[in-house]
Amino acid sequence: MKNWQKSRSKLFIVISLFFAFIVSIQQPANSYQINFQVLDNVKLGNTLQTEDYNPVNGFFELFKPKKENKPSLELIPGGHSIGVTLQTKGVLVVGFAAIVNDQGKESFPAKDSGIVVGDTILEVNGEKALNDFQVAKIIDTKCKEQEEISLLVKHKGSVITKTIEPLYCSETQRYRIGLYIRDEAAGVGTLTFVDPKTQTFGALGHVISDIDTNDQIELREGKIIESTIYAIEKGTRGDPGEKIGSFMLESSFKGKIEKNTNSGIFGICDKEADLVKNPFFEKALPIAWKSEIQNGPAKIYTVLKDNTIEEFEINIEKVMSYRNDNKNMIIRVTDSELIEKTGGIVQGMSGSPIIQNGKIIGAVTHVFVNDSTRGYGVFIENMLEDSGILTKAATALTGGFFYNKVGILQIY
Repeated sequence: MKNWQKSRSKLFIVISLFFAFIVSIQQPANSYQINFQVLDNVKLGNTLQTEDYNPVNGFFELFKPKKENKPSLELIPGGHSIGVTLQTKGVLVVGFAAIVNDQGKESFPAKDSGIVVGDTILEVNGEKALNDFQVAKIIDTKCKEQEEISLLVKHKGSVITKTIEPLYCSETQRYRIGLYIRDEAAGVGTLTFVDPKTQTFGALGHVISDIDTNDQIELREGKIIESTIYAIEKGTRGDPGEKIGSFMLESSFKGKIEKNTNSGIFGICDKEADLVKNPFFEKALPIAWKSEIQNGPAKIYTVLKDNTIEEFEINIEKVMSYRNDNKNMIIRVTDSELIEKTGGIVQGMSGSPIIQNGKIIGAVTHVFVNDSTRGYGVFIENMLEDSGILTKAATALTGGFFYNKVGILQIY
């Protein structure tokens, strides 16, 4: 009994000293500010200040769940048809081309060395690989100088070196290694938004992949310009259809692509960015977080002819908040005019902004091949995170202090 009383007395003393220590380190009111933020789908914590601060209650307050405090963001809605061009980092291997000698024998030196479709050639004999013509010229020149060919190749995520012995091709009369390579991609899509504060644009709602390898294109540089649509190939069951357009030489806006991500392409508009306007909205619209999105009516904005943005009705059938990719909503086209003209969602419509209750909630990304009236949409929240806009806004909101996903305090 006495031992228990002694233990209880010791415990009381320890607790008393602990709280006395907390009180002793209290500082004058308004002397500092602590900002907490967890960047995990941008769940921001509260700000704890020392004014009217009770050190004991304040200590235990740190362990309570934090109230969400998300930044307020407004964007200029897109809907514009855009032409997109990307130059790859290195040159992408997209196929094998036989080298035929005088006896008609076919050979594939690069393939025999272990190079596969989807590899990226980064350097040839120490020179950066920029385009298909340059690579072909280096190979031919070095072989004529009796040098062996050494390629620096990105192969399945690793960078390796391959030594290849080219063969003389009697058909082209030059030395070759037997590859089809590509250094750029181009196509038509839709602009989703422009951030009026940072001039950052977002488009497409999905990553740009190579048409032959289906691998994500590693970006060296790229740009967007306005495009015009002159025909629509209507979607049918098994064939999603597409917009057919061309780039406008006299574009009213341009932009430099800086990122090619799972939720779209992002970059900075040039000095003409203030010309990016959607005729349906006089000013920028607030964004909706995924928790605000509801099943039910919404609208999309896209171009079907020339460069005129039109408004069409859709229905959001399912919101999948748990998904972090670009397939966050299932949408259905309900607008009879759009169905009549296109069959529903077609290629080139990717990036068309989705508006619900006066807020930008996301963008069109995919079409269901067996039902062109239905498809997927990506959350605008995901696009903003990949673009870097959310990080900047969240940092500004918290005065420059935040915790990243692994809990390390970073100061900006």
